[in-house]
Amino acid sequence: MNSVQIRSAETALSVGSWLIVAGAMLYSILTVTPLMAAHTAPAWRWTAPILPLVVDAAVVIVVRLDSVLARLGGHGGRWPVVLRWMTGAMTLALNTGDAALQGDLVGMAIHAVAPLLLIVTAEAGLAYRRAITAAVHALEKDAQEERERRERVARERAEAVRAQAREEREHAAQLAREQREHEARLAREAGEREDRQRAEEQARIAAAEQAERAERERRERAREQSEREREQRERQAAERAEKQRRDAAERAAREHREREERAERERAELLARGPATEKLAEDEARSLVGQAFALGLPVRAAAELSGWSVGWVSNRYAEQRPPRLDDLVSA
Repeated sequence: MNSVQIRSAETALSVGSWLIVAGAMLYSILTVTPLMAAHTAPAWRWTAPILPLVVDAAVVIVVRLDSVLARLGGHGGRWPVVLRWMTGAMTLALNTGDAALQGDLVGMAIHAVAPLLLIVTAEAGLAYRRAITAAVHALEKDAQEERERRERVARERAEAVRAQAREEREHAAQLAREQREHEARLAREAGEREDRQRAEEQARIAAAEQAERAERERRERAREQSEREREQRERQAAERAEKQRRDAAERAAREHREREERAERERAELLARGPATEKLAEDEARSLVGQAFALGLPVRAAAELSGWSVGWVSNRYAEQRPPRLDDLVSA
């Protein structure tokens, strides 16, 4: 029997039990209500269905809780048994009470069918549920053992696969290690060759740089020597130029002093002549005015020395002055 069949049997038991309970409750209410109405005050006859309903409700509680406890594999103790048999006895008494009062044995037997069926169904259903629960637990235990066995087999297989994979990994790791060592050895040898080539290249480059540096230093010394010689020539040329400039300045200053001394002598000689007593000849007057202009004498002093008028001397001074740019442009 598998779990599907067990669930199907449990469903059939539940459905059948509740059908019997529902039918018994309905039949009990219909049977007991007239009895209760006959033994109740006329004003309260409407309460006649309450008692059979309460008793049947207790039956429903007992059936429901017994099914839950049976499914869980538990036991409610003594009081659920007392309640189950008490409700069964009450239902039986209420259903057969009216026939018993009338002395109707057939009626008692007929009305006892539903309560007895309900009581036996409750007991049998409880036993069935306990048996089903035990079967379910047994199946679950077997399934658990089968699952554990499969898991153990799976673990053993997985362990074997892992061991094989570990061996393969170790073998692959050993091959990879040997390959890496071989590659490392080749790389080391290649590195050593490269180091030697690099050292040779660096030595060659260092020799070339040293030769270039020596050549650069030689050119630098030659350039510095040429620069010093050029600076020395420039300094000598500057000294010569400075000396020539000083000589020229001294010569110019000496010539200027000589010109000033000569002009001063000429001015003194010219002023020593004193004012003319009579008007000089025009050529002599022009010569004298030119000399006075050159010596920087005022117009009035030149007029007194030449005997000519101030206007005439002013015109001669104007002739001595160099022409202005405006006069050249207008001309």
